[in-house]
Amino acid sequence: VQLQASGGGLVQAGGSLRLSCAASGRALSSYAMGWFRQAPGKEREFVADISWSGTTHYADSVKGRFTISRDNAKSTVYLQMNSLKPEDTAVYYCAAGSLVVPGTNAGKVQAYDYWGQGTQVTVSS
Repeated sequence: VQLQASGGGLVQAGGSLRLSCAASGRALSSYAMGWFRQAPGKEREFVADISWSGTTHYADSVKGRFTISRDNAKSTVYLQMNSLKPEDTAVYYCAAGSLVVPGTNAGKVQAYDYWGQGTQVTVSS
């Protein structure tokens, strides 16, 4: 599976962005999908995940502001980000995993098999 993330950019605090992650090589419906982010000098952290059936989970820091969704027909996963804050600034990565279990390992980097290249999100104050 090859993943291509896009949609990042520079936005002012309070603004919105929508990230996309397009998959190729295998049916996206076979995988749970996740979004992670990594700020300079920090470890990669979980943002959100969505199971093959559409069940979602979010990190507490983005709950109520971000929405993850998927369109299996288009082999694409989205991350709608609203009310952005400067602390949301990071490189955002999408990932796919065949053994991800919601509520257990979905928030762990090691649970995912495939990763996109990342897209930069910068939120100015």
